[in-house]
Amino acid sequence: MEATNTEEIPLRHVEKDVLIPKMMREEAKERCAERVEAFNSCCKEAGFFMVFKCREENSALKECLTQHYQDPAFFEECKRLYIQEKLEFERTGIPAKNRTQKLPTSM
Repeated sequence: MEATNTEEIPLRHVEKDVLIPKMMREEAKERCAERVEAFNSCCKEAGFFMVFKCREENSALKECLTQHYQDPAFFEECKRLYIQEKLEFERTGIPAKNRTQKLPTSM
């Protein structure tokens, strides 16, 4: 079942328009981590004046994120990851966030 083609699996409207874009936003933030950190530190230092002082960092962050959002290959990669998680959930019944938790070693 691992070799299942992503084109064969039908996706619901909410998966295509909400869940996969959410995964894309999270992954894009990780890929643009340097710019996110630069913008966050600028905002912390600038306080109320962040709107004026952090324009350069904000535009660099927007550019990086938009580049990922508009990339069809990035969408397909996130779609593939989403389908893998969906198939794993259907197989095990355990959500992805709970699969990463460690089990207690002693009872």
